Amino acid sequence: MPDWLRRDIHSPVTEADRGAVRHAQRIMGMPETGCLDGPTRARLRGFQALFRLRETGILDHATADILEGIRSHHA
Repeated sequence: MPDWLRRDIHSPVTEADRGAVRHAQRIMGMPETGCLDGPTRARLRGFQALFRLRETGILDHATADILEGIRSHHA
């Protein structure tokens, strides 16, 4: 599990949550707002579908693992 995600994020409420969302947005090539807005949820669902995860649109540990793998591969 990536160290930047402490819990599944349905709605970011703390600065750590917003930082994790910004990190995911950076990896996904999106504006880094820290908000789980419609475009971010849609992009998360796209990643989840691509990697055969449950399409929830939330930032969960399984999705974060995939995103971290992508980031590590292209770092």
